[in-house]
Amino acid sequence: MKIITADNREQWDKFVTSHKEANFLQSWDFYEFHLTRGKKIVRRILVDEKGKISAAYAGVVETAKRGWYLAIAGGPIMDWKDKTVVKRIFADIREMGEANKCVFVRVRPQLELSDKSLKLMRELGLKKAPMYLSVEYAGIIDLHKSEAEVLAGASQGFRRKLRKAEKADIIVETSSDPEIVKTFYELEVKHAKRQGFVAFTEDFLTKQFAAFAKNGEVLMYTAKKDGEILAQNFMIFYGPEASYHYGVSSDLGTKYSAAPLLHIKAMEEARKRGMERYNLWGIVGVDEKEHRFYGVSEFKRSFGCEELKYTPAHDLILKPLAYQKNKIVEVVRKKVRHV
Repeated sequence: MKIITADNREQWDKFVTSHKEANFLQSWDFYEFHLTRGKKIVRRILVDEKGKISAAYAGVVETAKRGWYLAIAGGPIMDWKDKTVVKRIFADIREMGEANKCVFVRVRPQLELSDKSLKLMRELGLKKAPMYLSVEYAGIIDLHKSEAEVLAGASQGFRRKLRKAEKADIIVETSSDPEIVKTFYELEVKHAKRQGFVAFTEDFLTKQFAAFAKNGEVLMYTAKKDGEILAQNFMIFYGPEASYHYGVSSDLGTKYSAAPLLHIKAMEEARKRGMERYNLWGIVGVDEKEHRFYGVSEFKRSFGCEELKYTPAHDLILKPLAYQKNKIVEVVRKKVRHV
């Protein structure tokens, strides 16, 4: 067995998507997107003498002023019960972090949170990170359920909003053309101003959409009424999971409750593709009313979703002194941003 740099997209995605927990965070195309941004990436696989993969992980080198770090979200993908494989992969992760002059490596594994998972992180020499890396608490809808079954489990308010949207003669369109990001970005800027958050740049969104569009893994859902855009959802379809990546809406979209309709349409597509779950992504606890994502979390809970907590981000510290300076910055930033 040896660990090498992956160079075959088909082989990579076949292995990653064979795992139930897989999602786009470890997809080949997500790291193609990072390359278009001028980022350095790491894509490593553990293979036998015949080239068969038994473990894989991908990460991006983030060149923050407070210190470079290697970010591995949603990975590694492997049999976590095989201690030999786990140790070899984390030894390689350390090597890659050191080779890229990183202060630390931040890992948010695709493992459900448990005492056992936290113990494993400690045994591997990792410390709980002061800041999250991707979503750690998600709302999941089982796509083995029919639409009728999903709606039966949704809140009365959600069903009422959906009926309102259906009666409003709203048209839902889909597109995989990266040009559609222009309208999404324009709506996002207004949405961000209204909600008080910093919008992604058009370049960032377009490059990301284009990377997934190349292999049919993304669709933009657009709700319109009388030719005016009410809401848009940026959906990624990868392996067993459909992911609600980003969403924006206008004041008029809120009035007509367009968002629930977009999700129902995206679930229809996910079922056609044979996907097992619909990931609404980030939610926060019901008691975290001061959190800036509390409102959107309550909206997602109205779907009647199951709540899944992943093992939170942990850090493999490579340069202790520089890491402590980084930690102070992140602790303050987390408090200021109410996250």
